[in-house]
Amino acid sequence: MPNLSSTPPNRIQLRRAVASSFVGSVVEYYDFLLYATASAVVFSKVFFSALDPLTATVASFGTFATGYLARPLGGVIFGHFGDRLGRKRMLVLTMILMGVASVLIGLLPTYEQIGVLAPVALVTLRILQGIAVGGEWGGAVLMSAEHATSRRGLWASFTNAGAPFGMVLSTGALTVTAAALSDTAFLSWGWRIPFLLSVVLLAIGLFVRLRVEETPVFEEARERTSRAPLLDVLRDHPRVLLLGVGVGLSAFVAQGTLTTYLIAYSVRTGFTRQTVLNCLTLSSALAVLGIIGWSALSDRVGRRPVVLTGALLMAVYGFVLFPMVDTGSTAMLAVALVLGQSVLHPLMYGPLAALYTELFATGSRYTGASLGYQLAGLGAGLAPLLFAQLDASGGGGTTTISVIIAACCLLTVVCMLALRETSRRDLTSVLPAVPVPGDAAGTTKPSSV
Repeated sequence: MPNLSSTPPNRIQLRRAVASSFVGSVVEYYDFLLYATASAVVFSKVFFSALDPLTATVASFGTFATGYLARPLGGVIFGHFGDRLGRKRMLVLTMILMGVASVLIGLLPTYEQIGVLAPVALVTLRILQGIAVGGEWGGAVLMSAEHATSRRGLWASFTNAGAPFGMVLSTGALTVTAAALSDTAFLSWGWRIPFLLSVVLLAIGLFVRLRVEETPVFEEARERTSRAPLLDVLRDHPRVLLLGVGVGLSAFVAQGTLTTYLIAYSVRTGFTRQTVLNCLTLSSALAVLGIIGWSALSDRVGRRPVVLTGALLMAVYGFVLFPMVDTGSTAMLAVALVLGQSVLHPLMYGPLAALYTELFATGSRYTGASLGYQLAGLGAGLAPLLFAQLDASGGGGTTTISVIIAACCLLTVVCMLALRETSRRDLTSVLPAVPVPGDAAGTTKPSSV
């Protein structure tokens, strides 16, 4: 291990920023995605036990979706203060909020104990989780990207890589707990253990995060920060924001399909809960490598080719995903999840961390990047709910779901082509990057407006 005393201060801070972003993202997404897995295999039985199984699943996914609906609000709130006061302070606050909400979920009474108040409290805490993760992502990405002087795609991607690693920990915690207990004990109290363990991860995350300094890019622009960053984004750069949302939408629809809806679908088609969780844990672990690897490639060839390739391949893959699961083979289920979550999805998802950072100016970057990413992120929360409702109503089966996935991927292609390339952009520019019509090189330059 290199001697940090001989390492330039900016490199030390970059390493700390990347470690902080990764660990912080792991903590946030452990909590956030633990709920996703629990909504697919536990909550329908614990908080919606008065409903029939399929309706209970829809209701459970509905509470899951509320977290995603709250994420843009979190992006706006913490983005505003992150652009005004700095990235670091907001990251500490979001981590505390997420940890407290998750521990409280682990302490909630069930429907059988307090009736309708149980799902109401569950939804309230899920909203707080959504607000927290909505404010977390933008700040974590900016801490890495604004500390980096090169290879921005690689360093920023560690924030996105924290999401599947958080999934590994959350599904692993549920898997170990479920394996160690009987079904009755697991549904009675065992499912609470992974949520209560959040307090340990919170302590670790805060220790790492508090050692990072504010980004030099923000410090340089501190005197020029906007008084109303949200207004700047919505008034001056709505096209950039909308195109950014379109670019990220398919990645989140695919994420919601692979990590939430497909889990419930697989259990319903005959796989045991343990088998599905094992396959999800494997694919999530490999996704960490996929996200970092494809993001590093985007530093060399550009964000555009990597994201376009992923969107086109996922559009096709959506039509073979469910037939692979329907075979009833555990090996095919594992292949389906690994290929989708670990190989194809990271092509679209990995470069988004650097891409959203590069679309906005320093004074409104936290707000713009967070809002664009979190609006696109609605796809991950609403897709499982929509697909479950289609399933319950008999609305075309999995073919309809595959068509929806493909349509979202084609939207990403169109928006990515309109945005052009951002990977060579200087983050110290006071103006946002916008598409330049007629630019034959396909690059993105700072706006002159």
